[in-house]
Amino acid sequence: MRMRLCRTLARGPHTTGELSESYGITPPEVSRHIAVLKKAGLLTTRRRGRYVLHQLDLPSVARLGSDFLESVLR
Repeated sequence: MRMRLCRTLARGPHTTGELSESYGITPPEVSRHIAVLKKAGLLTTRRRGRYVLHQLDLPSVARLGSDFLESVLR
């Protein structure tokens, strides 16, 4: 699930609600996955009004290796 979230977040910023609807899981489940990815330093977040947008931090992911980055961007 986290790899799928990374693929989506690599294409642009999304809210927890948008990700929840896309993957058919609850917002709290998405939030737990987001928290793990954020703790690993793979995501950036920014607030837009009452929404929080999450996006994959591609330079951080690239530091993990080109194979991982290629699998995320597929």
